[in-house]
Amino acid sequence: MDPGRPVASGGRHGGRAVPRLRAGDRVSVAFPSPEWVSAYGTAINASDGYRAASLAWTHGAVALVVNPQPEIGITEAVGIWLDLERGTCREAKVVSQGEAERAAFVIAGDYAQWKRVIRKELGPIAGIMQRKLTLKGSLPIVVRFVKSAEQLVEAATTLPTRFLDE
Repeated sequence: MDPGRPVASGGRHGGRAVPRLRAGDRVSVAFPSPEWVSAYGTAINASDGYRAASLAWTHGAVALVVNPQPEIGITEAVGIWLDLERGTCREAKVVSQGEAERAAFVIAGDYAQWKRVIRKELGPIAGIMQRKLTLKGSLPIVVRFVKSAEQLVEAATTLPTRFLDE
């Protein structure tokens, strides 16, 4: 494929211009869709910083839970299952809240708080300490891996994310 040629033809759609996509353009993905979660797992594994900070992580899966917010289309809690082990993400998938609760560590919060985390406006550990996010699991272990948590956020910031409330 010629990188200078458009991927989409552009033109008119419903009376407005459709932008042309070019090879290498990044299309934003809705958070917390299965596509976003899959891309997040890939971003975690591409992160040298995460790998270095997490070589000693042997404490099991981490689940991130986005609480329901029907006004933006999240009618029930969305779980993001991250099977993390020694600096790698072995699996990243969307799960039900019931499945998420089986993880060794569960961090839950409202959509607005997760959006702040992804935008690096709220650190995950600070969010837990300020009770903007809730933690099920050992706080001392989570605090010991603060660099890992920061690198997980850093990986999320690399994704072209579209927020449902914008």
